[in-house]
Amino acid sequence: MASVATVEGWLTTSDSVKLYTKTWKAATPRAKLVFVHGFSDHCNAYGILFPSLAEQGISVHAFDQRGWGQSVHEPAQQGRTGPTSQVLDDITTFIKDLPIEDSNVPLFLAGHSMGGAEVLHYAAKGPKDVLSQIRGVLCESPFVALHPSGRPSAITVVLGRLAGKVLPHRQMVNKLDGSKMCRDPEVCKAWEADKLCHDTGTLEGLAGMLDRAHELEAGKVTLRDGVGEGGQMRLWIGHGTGDQVCDYQACRAWYEKVNVKDKEMRVYEGWYHKLHAEPGEDKVRFANDVSKWILDRCDSTPKEEVGAEAKSKL
Repeated sequence: MASVATVEGWLTTSDSVKLYTKTWKAATPRAKLVFVHGFSDHCNAYGILFPSLAEQGISVHAFDQRGWGQSVHEPAQQGRTGPTSQVLDDITTFIKDLPIEDSNVPLFLAGHSMGGAEVLHYAAKGPKDVLSQIRGVLCESPFVALHPSGRPSAITVVLGRLAGKVLPHRQMVNKLDGSKMCRDPEVCKAWEADKLCHDTGTLEGLAGMLDRAHELEAGKVTLRDGVGEGGQMRLWIGHGTGDQVCDYQACRAWYEKVNVKDKEMRVYEGWYHKLHAEPGEDKVRFANDVSKWILDRCDSTPKEEVGAEAKSKL
């Protein structure tokens, strides 16, 4: 893979939090993608995905969310994401800070796992002036529900919400099983050894994450046409049937109820949670699927319909 130019930087929010940012620059951008990472993750942990997209003409703009990655400047900040309103505000701040020289390049928004759920919430209730600029939304293994093997009991969730209101900044380690991340054991070992993937959330942040998933699974948050660039919402979801972190069936059920004309769910049989890090050529296939969906929608004007609802593909 050829070398891709990258640019690192810092974005200071309105409440003076410094967020680490990184851009993978396409030589001649045909599209730009804002990417939101998942729980206990950071934007430099996505392997070949971002450079591959940049090579194909898609500039990727990503940041470490507050509480994660290099946006943590002291231990007390680990997992301190704030409530959902803060999470969505940070996405808005990041989008509005994108370079003005690419202002005419089509904008797409994507997220993985926890970030996927955040992106879906953003697409459903983000500020209209920003949503009107977004041509499409993509989600990799979005957190609509935890896998049945990892779901907390109802009483645990209730008590957690109550504790989060009393002690919002109390930190709690929520250790994920590295072997469930993907089918490449070396990637799993690297993720477990990565000190930026600290597995630490705050009670407020963990409760917010669970609440966002619950609202999606319960159908309280969905997408619709009428918003998005040209008044059209476009949606792509990629999910592995072997995902042991986020529940594929719950995501599928949510997707089936989404009433937008241009939607596609790409199903990867037997794949795990980090689709972008699956072994061998699988991760290349995933990157190519993402780039093709984006670039196909750069060849049409905003008001053109891409066609009838896309069928799910195995």
